[in-house]
Amino acid sequence: MLKRLLYLILVLPMACVDPYEVEVPEGAQLLTVEGIISTGPGPHAITLTRSATYGSIFEGLIRPVSLATVVVRDNEGNVTFLTEGTDAKGTYFTPANFSAQVGRSYTLQIQTAEGKVYTSTPERVAAVPAIQSLNIRTVTVPTEGSDVPKSGIQLLVELKDPADENNFYYWRNGPAVYILETRPDLFTPRPSPANPNRTPQPKDCCVQCFRYEASNNQSLFVVNDDNFNGLSTRIPASFIADDGYRFVNKFRMDLKQYSISQGAYRFLRLVKQQAEISGSIFDPPPATIRGNMLSLDNPDEVVLGYFMAGGETSRRIYVDKNDLTFKQNRAIVPDDCRVISGAFIDPPADWKP
Repeated sequence: MLKRLLYLILVLPMACVDPYEVEVPEGAQLLTVEGIISTGPGPHAITLTRSATYGSIFEGLIRPVSLATVVVRDNEGNVTFLTEGTDAKGTYFTPANFSAQVGRSYTLQIQTAEGKVYTSTPERVAAVPAIQSLNIRTVTVPTEGSDVPKSGIQLLVELKDPADENNFYYWRNGPAVYILETRPDLFTPRPSPANPNRTPQPKDCCVQCFRYEASNNQSLFVVNDDNFNGLSTRIPASFIADDGYRFVNKFRMDLKQYSISQGAYRFLRLVKQQAEISGSIFDPPPATIRGNMLSLDNPDEVVLGYFMAGGETSRRIYVDKNDLTFKQNRAIVPDDCRVISGAFIDPPADWKP
């Protein structure tokens, strides 16, 4: 199987595929490919899943695709093998020392455990301008069906767009860390024979922890430079909702900025438009979007998702509670902060607000 995969890598035509909406048979098990490799530090991740379409008895079920052979090849003949995560089935990682190179084109190749072979069309890596500044704007908007408005912060990126070329930008929230505050003095244990009336038993420790949070991307932020080619501009690039925990003290996050291909931009624009129709990028979309992935065994097979490659830069921001103008709905946790998932007493070594 591996020999066949490498042979197909070598003979792959350098074609382009525009993203578009497709109709698929009811009950089909669709392969979905999601991931990006970039000029930023590795490892980079590619996630493979199969999900059932409407009409299947397994509708809504997403299953990881394990035991696949996954490789990335550039136009200079370099081949990089990805390794499936031990605790993240269906997610395949490049070596930690792998980074994409500006000007090169990359192709993703997949061979499943069943022997089916899939490929992307080539994605060329473009240089990305630096984030010149990163600021916040507090936002409060009405919530449909609720009297409680939705509040949070919007991150505003300032960048200098390169002139005389078309550029396409995409932003993703990186991992975050924030100071979590709880109320161990309010701790009340569950009923037990020794304490059937749930008499409060305050704890001496601990009120403050540092909580780590994985990437939280609830909205898509993509833009082209049609309206600011060659100019400095300020663009909304992220929204982070107030969940009652994040902004009670101090919050930190790294925002990642990518320069992506026109095809990737068109794909993400379609996903964004569907999310605006259905209400969330996590809701089932009203149509199916085909990206740049193809089946080499069956050209008529629908493969979802998009393999992206792009330039990457990032910038860190700290947000203090005093920077906010909205009234927070502070969550009360009546326990030691250390019992909360992802929370630790000691700050990160690079915590420098």
